[in-house]
Amino acid sequence: MIRRVFKWLDERLGAASFARRSLNKVFPDHWSFMLGEIAMYCFVILVITGVFLTFFYIPDQKEVVYHGHYAPLVGQHMSRAYESVLRLSFDVRAGLVFRQIHHWAALIMVGAVAAHAARIFFTGAFRKPRDINWILGVTLLLLTLAIGFAGYSLPDDLLSGTGIRIAYSILLSIPLIGVWGAFLVFGGEYPSPDILNRLFVLHVMILPALIAAVLTIHLAIVWRQKHTHFPGGEPVRTDSNIQGERLWPRYTFKSVGLFMVIAGVLAFLGGLAQVNPIWLYGPYDPSAVSAGSQPDWYVGFLEGVLRLFPPWEIRGFGHEIPEPFFPAVLIPAIVFTVMFAWPFIERRITGDREEHNMLNFPRDVPWRTAFGVAAMTFFAVLTIAGGNDVIASFFGVSVEAVTRVLRVSVFVLPAIAYAVTYYIARELQRSGLHPVREAKIVTVKRTPRGGYESAEEFTAGGLPSSGQKTER
Repeated sequence: MIRRVFKWLDERLGAASFARRSLNKVFPDHWSFMLGEIAMYCFVILVITGVFLTFFYIPDQKEVVYHGHYAPLVGQHMSRAYESVLRLSFDVRAGLVFRQIHHWAALIMVGAVAAHAARIFFTGAFRKPRDINWILGVTLLLLTLAIGFAGYSLPDDLLSGTGIRIAYSILLSIPLIGVWGAFLVFGGEYPSPDILNRLFVLHVMILPALIAAVLTIHLAIVWRQKHTHFPGGEPVRTDSNIQGERLWPRYTFKSVGLFMVIAGVLAFLGGLAQVNPIWLYGPYDPSAVSAGSQPDWYVGFLEGVLRLFPPWEIRGFGHEIPEPFFPAVLIPAIVFTVMFAWPFIERRITGDREEHNMLNFPRDVPWRTAFGVAAMTFFAVLTIAGGNDVIASFFGVSVEAVTRVLRVSVFVLPAIAYAVTYYIARELQRSGLHPVREAKIVTVKRTPRGGYESAEEFTAGGLPSSGQKTER
């Protein structure tokens, strides 16, 4: 019966040949290609848990009095949004677990997108003809940061409210259009009664739809262009073939297994690792800022650059450019502009306009690898600077002293990282050593006649290449 149904469909849609070609498609089996799948599966889990959370969350800033199960806040005045999150955490069965799975999935997804972008950068996978997909990937990183900040702000606790206050100040600092832009986004002067509704719509409708659309286009282009792969292998990999495992059954089972592992890890974290305990922060009060406020890690660099940048302002011709504009608008704009334009920048530097389906090892282009490590060091210092007050309190020194050290480090450490990385890459390139390059194993076997014969077997990343398929 099932066979008849498939035959009936195939006679009308001609899907059998397409399905056969699709199931035979080859995917590289190197572990680094799974970073993008981790991000995609985190997004799936975010959608599933987010649907559950929307049944209980109320994006309303109307003031109510709390009478729930969390005794320390009983009788306190708070917004309905904050009260609904408390009720979700303490009164709804499995509500806190779903909240924490959702939050952990968001943290890991941003990290996976960033790690995937780093892998693409260091291996040169952004080169022609994949420069469009690089632009889509950077867009996906921006959208992921935006949806993370929107979701982080929804509980309306004192910690997230501090982030909203900073966002309002950043919008105001934009020359000429800042006041109008802040009014458009917030729906009025701070504190705006409409901001939670707008963030909620962004978080559950607009941004997920945009992420899904960008992700779909991104995957469609990958499917059309085929994956890149590392040099080596047996038979020898070239720009015109791709080696790995077929979509069905090996790669499918591997990918489904990865999804199960990610779901299990997130369930473990959601059940046992506390994250974002809003009941400890208290309801949001526009007139108060909690000491030691730290945002989620992925916006820590923005907090850090705000704390390190000098209090410079420019006034002239009846206009003023406030201090937050330079660190919070101009510097991120420059960074992401460079990221978007990097395939064209490198093409201009190297003069290489050829198509590439073969990856570089990071050592193969030392200056690019060194630049990437220097950029990562720069952002790491900024992220640390976002907690300069916490660091000062922990070590018993002044915040000013920590800030001065970090202001020097943000320039010195990236330069050192560049020099050290460039030297290491050049030495590895010169020596020819590599821990994950393909190696040749010679196996000696005895024949039935009593003689001996040798067989060569190639390995990829330390694993035998058995089961490898080639697609051209």
